[in-house]
Amino acid sequence: MKTMYGALALATLLGSAFGQAKLKIMPLGDSITEITCWRATVWDNLAAAGLTSRVQFVGSMTNNPQNCVAKTPGWDLHHEGHSGYLAINIANNNLQGWLASAKPDVVMFMLGTNDIAQQSKPTADITAAYTKMVGLMRASNPNMKIIIDTVIALPLAQAKVTELNNAIPGWARSQNTTASPIYISDCSTGYTSSMLRDGVHPNAQGDALIASRLSPVLIDVINKALTIAPSTTLSTAVVAPTARPQFGARL
Repeated sequence: MKTMYGALALATLLGSAFGQAKLKIMPLGDSITEITCWRATVWDNLAAAGLTSRVQFVGSMTNNPQNCVAKTPGWDLHHEGHSGYLAINIANNNLQGWLASAKPDVVMFMLGTNDIAQQSKPTADITAAYTKMVGLMRASNPNMKIIIDTVIALPLAQAKVTELNNAIPGWARSQNTTASPIYISDCSTGYTSSMLRDGVHPNAQGDALIASRLSPVLIDVINKALTIAPSTTLSTAVVAPTARPQFGARL
């Protein structure tokens, strides 16, 4: 009898633990993540997909400088967007600590704008920073799911942005693994300078485009991660890579 009650208690405890576990998603980036409103729309899209009770955004920041309003009450403001930061500096100085604090299962990022705008860094330097970031993510969580956004329009240096975006599929393919797949969210195709409020940051139309491209990719990643067997943790879902990279799909 004691054994039966003990088993029931253990089952109840495990069921409660798994019921409370949430997939942790880190929105990572620069000011295009911090001082824009696309995150609110993405959260609304997660709510529409019935996922907000099972996920959370994580990061050391909860500011909302644009006073973004989501349709979903109490949308999750956590993020790791830092205005003015370069991908190179995040890789070398910041990301390891942020990952240790937040312990995400999914990282989605758009970075490279400041590397180009501030220091005219070559594509090879930026993708090298991406590679270092991926290594840090996988050191934090070997089963990390990674979403990289292509970089939105930057009229003052569009040629370099285009060069970087063209390099992202090949870079992602070279870094992709089965345990820790890399997905591409195509936020650049169709993104025009008219979608920028100041030549760098998205206006409402730009926010809407970013959210429309990122949301389906993120929802797909979440749904795959949440279909794991109940005897495992949320961080152990495996997504097999496809043979070639596709925008909005796993590699």
